[in-house]
Amino acid sequence: MRSVTYSMNVSLDGYIVGPDGSFDWSAPDEDVFRFWIEDTRQLGVHLLGRRLYETMLYWETADQDPSLGDAELEFAALWNPLPKVVFSTTLSEVQGNARLAAGSLAEEIERLRAEPGDGEIAIGGATLAAEAAASGLIDEYRAMVYPVLVGGGIPFFPRHERRVDLELVETRTFSSRFVYLRHRVAR
Repeated sequence: MRSVTYSMNVSLDGYIVGPDGSFDWSAPDEDVFRFWIEDTRQLGVHLLGRRLYETMLYWETADQDPSLGDAELEFAALWNPLPKVVFSTTLSEVQGNARLAAGSLAEEIERLRAEPGDGEIAIGGATLAAEAAASGLIDEYRAMVYPVLVGGGIPFFPRHERRVDLELVETRTFSSRFVYLRHRVAR
């Protein structure tokens, strides 16, 4: 069965964006960006909320930007053909290799897990991940922890009244002081 993973950059105090909505502190260095490229190679489909989808639209035409380096072009070449499912109540259409979700998050994940094929089912965006977590649908939490305290904003971990035991699967420290933590949900 395909795993459902939730991966994002996160501040040391647990937020994916600060109180003002900015995430300028989370720009990856070359090593971290290469790490995310390799992570993206493992994906079979990416589930996104509207805000993250709109942020990631940049990559649809990024390959036309002559100022991009090899790593950015490599990421665009991986990201663009990757199937994406967008969850939105306000969008009527999406671009590229994306489609609007036809059912609830639980229904989409169930359908994707039943489909033949390889690759993980990735969830991007804290709001969508919170819904998946509340339903017990996330198999792994992957956090790239940045050495910054932002003091509030949108939390990486959903705030609900449910205990979730985790098993540490992997850690990696980057020369830039970023730390990657990968935890599997203990079942």
